[in-house]
Amino acid sequence: MRILQVAPTYLPATRYGGPIYSVHGLASALAELDHEVHVFTTNVDGSEDSQVPLGRPVDMDGVNVWYFPAGRPRRIYRSPALAGALAQMLLRIDIVHLHSVFLWPTWAAAAACRKSAVPYVVSPRGMMVRELIRLRSHLVKTGWITLIERSNLEHAAAIHVTADIEAKELERFGFNLPPIISIPNGVTTPPATTPRASNPEIRKLCEARRPLILYLGRINWKKNLIELVRAMSDVPHGHLGIVGYDEDNHGKTVAETAASLGLKEHVTVLARPILGADKEALLAACDLFVLPSLSENFGNTVLEAAIRGKPVVVSEGAGVATFVSEHQCGLVCLPNANSISRAIAELLSDLGSAKMMGERARSAALRDYSWSAIAQRMSAAYDTIIKPHRAAR
Repeated sequence: MRILQVAPTYLPATRYGGPIYSVHGLASALAELDHEVHVFTTNVDGSEDSQVPLGRPVDMDGVNVWYFPAGRPRRIYRSPALAGALAQMLLRIDIVHLHSVFLWPTWAAAAACRKSAVPYVVSPRGMMVRELIRLRSHLVKTGWITLIERSNLEHAAAIHVTADIEAKELERFGFNLPPIISIPNGVTTPPATTPRASNPEIRKLCEARRPLILYLGRINWKKNLIELVRAMSDVPHGHLGIVGYDEDNHGKTVAETAASLGLKEHVTVLARPILGADKEALLAACDLFVLPSLSENFGNTVLEAAIRGKPVVVSEGAGVATFVSEHQCGLVCLPNANSISRAIAELLSDLGSAKMMGERARSAALRDYSWSAIAQRMSAAYDTIIKPHRAAR
């Protein structure tokens, strides 16, 4: 099978969090199944550009990654060079998978697929949520949906969601949608040994704070970190570490909230990208992992903690909450301080029970959420879509 994945950004632009890793995890696992996999993306990395070759394939774990320069408006990742290369690539592609909404690459690729009669799948990546649209850029996104996104979705061969909660949110728009495929994200197996953190502040957080409650991911308003900090006012013991790439200087707001509540000695905010040894050390050191998001199409970091045997607390707005409930590997809470604090305190009050939850989490993640297993499911879904198109062509 010849597969093209289209994403606005890609490795090494790790600042964009879970989707960067999940798209590459899927692409590389599909390549391991002997599919020919290409990725079209831009070289955007925040305000800078990734230092990568442009306009030619770069082999990355068996995936042919094509980077194209972004023009203006940069914020929506517009790339005329990417659009120009699509027509030729689509002559040899069986199916296209688009990994975004509200962004130019999906718009351009969907239009090109329709023109070339190539089936495409859209992954909204948790962005088609009415409440989130109401809270941020409402007029712009509503206009985009009316003029562009509705057509992209309705003309797709299928919509891919990572959890049932994402499908329900999407259905609330009342569109005439194609079949919805629900396949979760996968997770990479951790290394056999845990490296020592290289950053002194990370080492201090790992070694001197117990029990350690960890949030690891992008620091932005959607992650509901202000409520998480407020929750620590009612947690009798434990230290909260909030670590990850800072968006819109939100980390400063989170740290100021902790200080205003007298929690400066109980909350550490490290607003920076965390990779490699530092990330492994943090995940190994934590006693409890928490994801309090207002909305989350899945929640990759929860699986990363789970496969390392950590109990978790997640908000009901995260798609991965289903995993937590089904496998009894943590607690699901409401996205408010009272509910978050009760869940954290309950797990910390019985670390023996929490450890058993972590063991169940590891077992379930290894069994059902390896990238190999996820790629096999996605490959079967692609094949079902392609067969009637092949017959028609």
